Amino acid sequence: MLPRLASIRNWVFDLDNTLYPHGARLFEQVDRRITDYIARLFQVERGEAYRIQKNYFHTRGTTLAGLMADHGVDPHEYLADVHDIEMDMLEENAPLAAAIAKLPGRKIIFTNADEAYATKILARLGLRESFEAIHDVHALDYRPKPEPSAYRSLCDAYGLDPHESLFADDMARNLKPAKDIGMTTLWVDNGSEQADSAERDHIDFATRDVTLWLHEVLEEA
Repeated sequence: MLPRLASIRNWVFDLDNTLYPHGARLFEQVDRRITDYIARLFQVERGEAYRIQKNYFHTRGTTLAGLMADHGVDPHEYLADVHDIEMDMLEENAPLAAAIAKLPGRKIIFTNADEAYATKILARLGLRESFEAIHDVHALDYRPKPEPSAYRSLCDAYGLDPHESLFADDMARNLKPAKDIGMTTLWVDNGSEQADSAERDHIDFATRDVTLWLHEVLEEA
């Protein structure tokens, strides 16, 4: 293990576009369904619905957070709708499962999605048994990453010491609050980033492929 990672006892992973490649374009389906949901909700054209969607995403962390705060949208109904997608493009990733199994300590999913959706993704990837828990948007009380409270919620729920934890996410903006509380950060820079920011000082490691990075790290052990 790299010396900088010798103290890591908790391995925390985002889900979408982190544990599977952005090229699978799975989240594009979710993105389209969110736009369609907003178009129906507000009875507007898809172009206006998309504008509303992305405004909430950039200002509230997720579209859901904005819709709940401003329009009382039911999160369970919303998530069931937008996550009703095809997952045939996802394949079992045995090398990733093997690498995660070799990591010392605890492994947890930290996602702005819900557990039902996350469980389906993990099953398709062959990772259902790889993680001890899924800390989802319901557990976050709908205050998603990058809200600082989301990271406190994660650490409190599982008794994690941030200084002994690594967090991997495909969105650089979601890594800053993790770094602020002492976590080591891994940016999965695979082209899925939606926020335009040049700030990268909070990123400790970067990779385009989390499977490859984990195997390289483990080879250093």
